[in-house]
Amino acid sequence: MFVHQCTACQKRQLIFMSQVTGMATVDGGLAVAFTCWCGSEQASLLDAPATEEPVTRPERESVAA
Repeated sequence: MFVHQCTACQKRQLIFMSQVTGMATVDGGLAVAFTCWCGSEQASLLDAPATEEPVTRPERESVAA
């Protein structure tokens, strides 16, 4: 699921996998073709996932009262 601003209806909407009509891996990410809620055929380039290690929070130290 991702958010897309439709070029036909100008609405910003969630796009679900059930709306996807095609996908291709390209330089810089994933090209996705889909049908907007308004019925317009659209396409979007989704960014490639980060390759860095995820940032984690340090463990909390317990404080004795």
